[in-house]
Amino acid sequence: MGNWDHLVGASWRGECWAGARAELPLLLGVLPFGLVYGVLGLQAGLPGWAVVLMSSIVFGGSSQVVFAQLWGAGVPAPVIVGTVGVVNLRHALYSASVAQLLAELPLRWKLLLAYLLTDEAYMAAVGRLTSGPRSAVRHWFLFGTGFTLWAGWQLSTLGGVLLGATIPAGWALDFSIALTFIALLVPSLRRRSECVAAAVAGAVALLAQGVPYKLWILLAALAGMLAGMLAQALQRGKSHE
Repeated sequence: MGNWDHLVGASWRGECWAGARAELPLLLGVLPFGLVYGVLGLQAGLPGWAVVLMSSIVFGGSSQVVFAQLWGAGVPAPVIVGTVGVVNLRHALYSASVAQLLAELPLRWKLLLAYLLTDEAYMAAVGRLTSGPRSAVRHWFLFGTGFTLWAGWQLSTLGGVLLGATIPAGWALDFSIALTFIALLVPSLRRRSECVAAAVAGAVALLAQGVPYKLWILLAALAGMLAGMLAQALQRGKSHE
C-alpha cells in the first residue's frame, strides 16, 4: 500500500495529479504494447484510422490485440465479438470491487470512470480508494490514473500505426505480444487461485491450437476463469473448516 498522508485534505487537482504520478511508471510497459498493437492492426488488414479509433472506443489492450488477430484470420464476426467480450470480463470484477466506494457519485462520473477503468488504472488507484484517507474528491485519483493511461495508449497506438507503414508485412510480431502479456502477467500473480488460472489457461491455449477460427483464445480464457474460481472456492472452504 502507498503512503497517502500527503493527500489528507487534498483538492481535486491534488488527487488528479497524484493519480497521474502513480500511473506514470506503468506506462513503461503500456507504451511498447500500444506500438505493437498499432503495427499488428495494420498487418491484420485494418485501416489506420480504424486501428486508432478502436483504441478510443474499445480502450482495452488485450481485447484489441485479440480482435486484430481474429480479424486478420478471417474469423466470423460472432466469434470475434464473443471472444473479445470474454477477454474483457475481468473489467467487471474491477468495477465490482470499487462500486460501493464510488456509489455516491452521479451517473456521469460513474460512466466516465467505468470507461477509464482498465488493468493498470485499477492497479494504481485501488490502494488509494480502499485504504487511503476518506475524501469527497478521491474519485479524481482514479480519473488521474485512467486518463494518464488513456492518453498514453492513444499516443502509442498512433505511433504504432505510423511505424507500421515502414515495417515489412512479412515480419511476424505476434510473438512479441505474447512476451508482453507474460511480462505484465507474471508480476501480478500473487494468490494461489491466480497462479492456477494462469497455468490452466496457458495449458489449454497450447493444447487447443488446432481448433478452427482461433477459438483456442476463447477456450483458454474460459478455462482459466473457471479454474481460478474453483481454486478460490476450495481455498475458502478449507479456511472455514
